[in-house]
Amino acid sequence: MSGFGVATLKQTERKAEIPFAMIPLLFGVQQIIEGMLWLSFRYDVPLLNMTMTYVFTLFSHVLWPIFVPFSIGLLETVAWRKKVISTFLITGIAVGLYNLYFIVTYPVISEINCNIVYALPHFNKVQVMGLYLAATCVSCFFSSHKIINVLGVLTLFLFIIAYWFYTVAFFSVWCFFAAILSVVIYLHFKLKK
Repeated sequence: MSGFGVATLKQTERKAEIPFAMIPLLFGVQQIIEGMLWLSFRYDVPLLNMTMTYVFTLFSHVLWPIFVPFSIGLLETVAWRKKVISTFLITGIAVGLYNLYFIVTYPVISEINCNIVYALPHFNKVQVMGLYLAATCVSCFFSSHKIINVLGVLTLFLFIIAYWFYTVAFFSVWCFFAAILSVVIYLHFKLKK
């Protein structure tokens, strides 16, 4: 997926497009992190396990709710849409900082249960998850770019699938679906040329 991320970055024409085009590359990095986490279980390397668990949760719980509305906001040219997306960015920053507080304050543990399960009980609160989804998915609905709207719908749909079928390990599974989302982002740049 990292190679796909580089291909997406090569499609950019202006600096404002770079953060959004970086999303597939960041997904690839996140998949590498989780791959290393799998290896830490297989070869019983506790320090690697702890490090990759924290790095993964920083990506999944702190980076994404901030980075998604930030990157789509940079692409937006319609003033009222940009303003709405900026409220989602504020929401994302609040959720990201809330999650960061708990990640830093309490131990974060990962374990194998067919998939990797991350023990983050504070995140399972409906309000936190709702605000997270608002920042990462609903913010896309307000973009004037149709493919970004599709990205938001698809991200929310894949969240529902991951949560419905893999409730305990849904974050790991949802991140796996990032490959599909990366294709949509690539198409955003490819089709506009």
